[in-house]
Amino acid sequence: MSKLRAILTIVAALVLASFAAVLAGRYVGNKTRQNTHQVAVAKSTIELGTPLSADLVTMIDWPRESTPDGTFSTLTPLLAEPTTKAPRVVRTTILKGEPILELRLAPIGSLGGLAAVIAPGNRAITVRVNDVVGVGGFALPGSYVDVLVNTTQTSGSNTVLDESISKIVLNHILVLAAAEEISRDDSKPKVVNAVTLEVTPEQAERIDLARSVGTLSLVLRNPMDVGQSGSLGVDKRMLLGNGPWDRGKVAVPMPDSSEVTLPPPMPVAKAKPTRPAAERIEVIRGTTRGTQSVER
Repeated sequence: MSKLRAILTIVAALVLASFAAVLAGRYVGNKTRQNTHQVAVAKSTIELGTPLSADLVTMIDWPRESTPDGTFSTLTPLLAEPTTKAPRVVRTTILKGEPILELRLAPIGSLGGLAAVIAPGNRAITVRVNDVVGVGGFALPGSYVDVLVNTTQTSGSNTVLDESISKIVLNHILVLAAAEEISRDDSKPKVVNAVTLEVTPEQAERIDLARSVGTLSLVLRNPMDVGQSGSLGVDKRMLLGNGPWDRGKVAVPMPDSSEVTLPPPMPVAKAKPTRPAAERIEVIRGTTRGTQSVER
């Protein structure tokens, strides 16, 4: 009888423990659901210029406290925008698991492709390059470059001087595409024949003029370095060290020997003549004897 009672006690304890575990699980689940909500994230990496589709986006629970601004709680405004009924277009690359934010999307009504990723007010211009001009294939989409022009200087009367000059004409220019590809996740060099740059209208005019008067080259730079070069350009005399600038130092020209004016000689002080020492002689006057000085 006592053994049966012990077994019943153990069974009751197990039942109560299971019931308590279920209640605790439900409580924790409800509490967790209260602190999270549905957020649209990238199911896989989405390249810039890509229209969103159902196979690229999924909904997951996201903590409310750490939810960034501009997220989407449903898929409808992403896959079929209520006004245009067209999917939204990604303007920057979104990695797998990243929340899809409004600021990462092109304006409503934008079509897919390169035009959707151009910032408002900017333009896209294509520059023909080769393996050298294109920085050995490292001018990839998403990188930043400076634009150099190599041309021939002209005088004020538009007469061509026999002197070449190389100068940086644009700084910190974003590469939108290399050839026809706009993928930014490729870190390997790729030799292409054209690079598309994002510029302002004034910068587009400078590039168009620069490639008509000389040859262009690209200089790869650190994307975090946003400073201006400040260079005045280099010509052949400066390159060979014969010009007014040599390694950043001013070269002072030496004057011609015929034009050198020597300073007048310093006056020489004349030495004063020294007086000869006086000679003493003995003078005897009667019984008196003495000496007297006599000058020569």
